[in-house]
Amino acid sequence: MVMALDGQIWEPEHEWRDDAACSGADSELFFPPGEDEAAAMPAKRICAACPVQEQCLQYALATNQTEGVWGGMSSGDRRRLRRRIRDRERRKRAS
Repeated sequence: MVMALDGQIWEPEHEWRDDAACSGADSELFFPPGEDEAAAMPAKRICAACPVQEQCLQYALATNQTEGVWGGMSSGDRRRLRRRIRDRERRKRAS
């Protein structure tokens, strides 16, 4: 299955997970309770140094992950990003 997001093609491949900085980390760190941005910061710091951060974020967006920190973005960050992408696409279609 191939998915398009913001004009980019994303093919589901999971090999990037083997290279993720979070591999082997406690998953609870990446799924803090609620929408507490402060609680998400330790996970975001790990993501900042991750060699596959972009692939992780693309996976989260393409598969509509609604919880947790993926690709350095919390669920709220991803919602805002999706909204910006959607608004940009609407403006393109309107012009």
